[in-house]
Amino acid sequence: MGTLATLSTIAPLAITRLSPQNRYMPSWGSYSYLYGPVVALCVIGLLMLVLRWAFGGRDQSIVERRSRPGRPDQYGLLDAVAAPPTYIEAELLRQQLNDAGIKSTVALTNDGPRVMVWPEDRVKATALLRPKS
Repeated sequence: MGTLATLSTIAPLAITRLSPQNRYMPSWGSYSYLYGPVVALCVIGLLMLVLRWAFGGRDQSIVERRSRPGRPDQYGLLDAVAAPPTYIEAELLRQQLNDAGIKSTVALTNDGPRVMVWPEDRVKATALLRPKS
């Protein structure tokens, strides 16, 4: 009789009715343990793509790279009008040209700093920077 008494007390617990809130609980099936790692891997993959785009190749990167010195003829249309020995002197010459209304820049080349101007301003810039005797 001990087993019947035990079954009669367990049976009502096993056959309980679901409340209306729990009746329509979705079931993810037997693969529900895979959803978490799959979502985590997708997020990591998305982050990898974004970071590769941000820090990728030279033409597609949005992060500015350090400038590398090159030869004086590698600066496109710009012409070198002065070759001072130091960067500070080059900046002073650039400021002198800018005060005269000539657009100029300082480029660090393999041969040292160069003051560069557009070709149409070359004659005026060399005349302005010529030492006065």
